[in-house]
Amino acid sequence: MSGTDDSKAAAGDLVPSRRTVLFMGAAAASTVVTIRPALAQTAGSVLNCEIPVPGPHAAGNHIAADGSLVAPGTPGAVPPLARPLRGEEARVLLRGSTPPGVNPQSAQAYANYIRRLQSGMSGFTCYASLQMPR
Repeated sequence: MSGTDDSKAAAGDLVPSRRTVLFMGAAAASTVVTIRPALAQTAGSVLNCEIPVPGPHAAGNHIAADGSLVAPGTPGAVPPLARPLRGEEARVLLRGSTPPGVNPQSAQAYANYIRRLQSGMSGFTCYASLQMPR
């Protein structure tokens, strides 16, 4: 067996042929090209997910300062948001800031409501996604 003919390696040799190495490299490059856009899309979808405050299960309720749901007219309670929060808005809210379009006096109650979300509640998956490190 000559040293230049790598397609006829001895049975005990585990040296791949040039063709095999090139094929493996092409497959690896294809995988990288496929995964990167998926990761970017996932990060983008987290920022665009929605959290209704409160969720449909509690329509008509107001939100107390601690984030619990209370009847309208309860002292200190704030009215629900007119629209769901986007993921990026919720992230800003949870960090202690007030996103545009949210009443600053109500922001803490909304943040506390989001922190109280549990599995099965509308917006929980979005909230859980915001908690994951990137």
